Amino acid sequence: MEDVNKYAEMVQALAAAYGLKVIAAIVIFVIGKWLSGVLSRAVGKAMRRAQTDEMLVKFVVNLAYAALLAFVVLAALAQLGIQTTSFIAIVGAAGLAIGLALQGSLSNFAAGVMLIIFRPFKVGDFIEAAGTSGVVEEILIFSTKMKSPDNKQLYVPNGSILSGTIVNYSAKDQRRVDLVFGCGYGDDIKKAKALLEEIVTGNALVLDDPAPTIGVLELGDNSVNFAVRPWVKTGDYWDAYFQITEAVKQRFDEAGISIPFPQRDVHLIQENAA
Repeated sequence: MEDVNKYAEMVQALAAAYGLKVIAAIVIFVIGKWLSGVLSRAVGKAMRRAQTDEMLVKFVVNLAYAALLAFVVLAALAQLGIQTTSFIAIVGAAGLAIGLALQGSLSNFAAGVMLIIFRPFKVGDFIEAAGTSGVVEEILIFSTKMKSPDNKQLYVPNGSILSGTIVNYSAKDQRRVDLVFGCGYGDDIKKAKALLEEIVTGNALVLDDPAPTIGVLELGDNSVNFAVRPWVKTGDYWDAYFQITEAVKQRFDEAGISIPFPQRDVHLIQENAA
């Protein structure tokens, strides 16, 4: 019984000595975390009022939140009586070791900073990079958040994006639609070309300047192929592509112009039984 009382007294002494410190540390962490979110969002609002690029805003907000949260953790540890100077030294040494082990993550962070500085794309652009294509939604600390054309969420490492070729389909206001249509060798190619010109110039999405290009591209194995290259606004690219392709099929059928397709003749030889 004396041992129980002795341990109870020790627990009470520890609770009296450290209980308030633990509670204070918890309060500091909870309130500090909330304030970190409030302050980082305030930074984002201020940058948006200054009409800063949304990509840069989100990157800075994420970085500011991480830095403020680290400060809150140090403040909570200090309240517990932990020597933060020694702790920072330990963290620094551990950070060096972790940094060597996580070189890929650090390179992704550095690549994210470079993407922010040079800005080869912005939020809302449709890009192709690192073997992936989609609409850019946000540049995170280590990766870029994208949405694929079929509405899948993609996270592409920043290092992979920066180290390869970046194709930004939204960077220019106008794009050229590259189409190829063929007619048979027995068809009148002048008639086919005139019909293609009529289809292209009659499409409301096709721009007058630059003027569309239509000409014989090659004499293929099965057809005479025409290169049809109209210019459209970037946002109208796929609508124009689908409309012109459908119109060519309909008008060629109406005009009696054939659209060749690969065919193979199979000859069967029947051998007489001996």
